[in-house]
Amino acid sequence: MNKPPLKAQHLLVFVAVAVLFFAWGAWLMRSGEVHPLANLQQWRDALLQPLAEDELTLREVRALAPGELWLAPRLDGARLFYRASLDGEEGEWLLEAEVRLSLEQRDSLMAAQGVKAGDADLPLSESLAEQMAGFAISSLSLQAPDSLTSERLAASLGQPRLTLELTEGRAWVYPQWGLTVHLRGDDVALLHAVPKRAFSPHR
Repeated sequence: MNKPPLKAQHLLVFVAVAVLFFAWGAWLMRSGEVHPLANLQQWRDALLQPLAEDELTLREVRALAPGELWLAPRLDGARLFYRASLDGEEGEWLLEAEVRLSLEQRDSLMAAQGVKAGDADLPLSESLAEQMAGFAISSLSLQAPDSLTSERLAASLGQPRLTLELTEGRAWVYPQWGLTVHLRGDDVALLHAVPKRAFSPHR
């Protein structure tokens, strides 16, 4: 059997090497891709967008994340929080949503529960949470799991419109969702959202 000419052998080696380098480069590109967090995109639509429009209620939060209602009798006035955990791709997120109450409602709730300013936070009954299902949410926080990189969040929500340097870490601001993302190094620490009108200078 005749061997291929020397030039043909060199050409075959060159082609083989080129194919290997192309395959290696393609693998590196795939392995270097930053994939968005499907859960975060879902929560953006179910939580952040309605809250941005000041239309999020306790009912909607409870439907997404079963949890408990807590009364916090702070010295500066009672506050009512709904606390739950959410399972994400990177681990468990801790959710805390504040229920909007008038001053009269705060005082009435404290009197009904027999607590005074400065007492420890008190869990409330499921029946009370059901009665208050139509109450509006005034703010919402999501504590991120450990080691969630800011790249993953940016792939999910897009680049922030504003970056702020803080005493500890940085903050990314998404005014279209009333959202501030607190970063610790390259990792996400906390997402905090309010109605987007809070970001308007003319509110």
